[in-house]
Amino acid sequence: MKDSASMRAALTAITFLEQQVGAALLHRTTRTIKLSEIGERYAAACHRVLVDLQEAEVVAAGEHIAPRGALTITAPPISGEEILRPIIDAYIEAFPAVSVNLVLIVRSANLIEEGIDIALRIAELPDSSMMAVRIGGDVKPVIVASPRYLAPHPRIDEPSDLTKHSIVACTDFGSDAWVFPPARNGSVPRSVQFKPRLVVNSVRVALGAAVGGLGVTRLLTYHVAERVQDGSLQLLLRDAEPPARPVNLVLPQGRNAVPKVRAFLDFAVPRLRADFARLSAEAVAMHAG
Repeated sequence: MKDSASMRAALTAITFLEQQVGAALLHRTTRTIKLSEIGERYAAACHRVLVDLQEAEVVAAGEHIAPRGALTITAPPISGEEILRPIIDAYIEAFPAVSVNLVLIVRSANLIEEGIDIALRIAELPDSSMMAVRIGGDVKPVIVASPRYLAPHPRIDEPSDLTKHSIVACTDFGSDAWVFPPARNGSVPRSVQFKPRLVVNSVRVALGAAVGGLGVTRLLTYHVAERVQDGSLQLLLRDAEPPARPVNLVLPQGRNAVPKVRAFLDFAVPRLRADFARLSAEAVAMHAG
């Protein structure tokens, strides 16, 4: 009886809340009750508000408060695994009261709605209310293939030549078309449509397939630098490379005042800048080779 009364009271409260917000927060059937899509977003926003209130109390308590709590960071898979994770390992050792949730995803997450503190982004950033800390780095998409593949196939002198070739498409960079800057003296970007031989959502798989001679692929400079330098891959269409992409740590405005976030920025930014400076030097060497 007590449980039934508690359930009725909860449903009454939710009904009142739905009337206040003007939307159904639950899907109700005779057998189940579950959150609606709007209800899920509302619950996530409420969770974020509660976290913000807790963090505001920490900030108000003063600078002497040691970093603590859970820090959620998102990054693209390869840069998250190979560049960011070792820095996070060292950060956790330096700040034992902090735990880290590292989310490796390709898409750009909504930091506020998804409760993410910091994102590593390798892209031009749209105008927004987010705070960005520039890391740097000479990172751009490049076209590569192995000498083994190129030897028996037609030359690739222009982006349009790619239509004659076997394409290994990584979904991060386009699974059925690649866009290139305008030709010299032109103003319209060039789009090359293709039917790929292989489509993957993994940089490592695309890289391995290209090294193995399956075809031509498009990846970022730091993905391929080592393989270009050891001769496993060759750079193609160097005159058609797009501008370098900036690398930033992005976070909601005001989040840098939270001790665990501020401590991570102080700890990680100089290390990330050093890592991406090294990658930039490798990219320059790769292009000079």
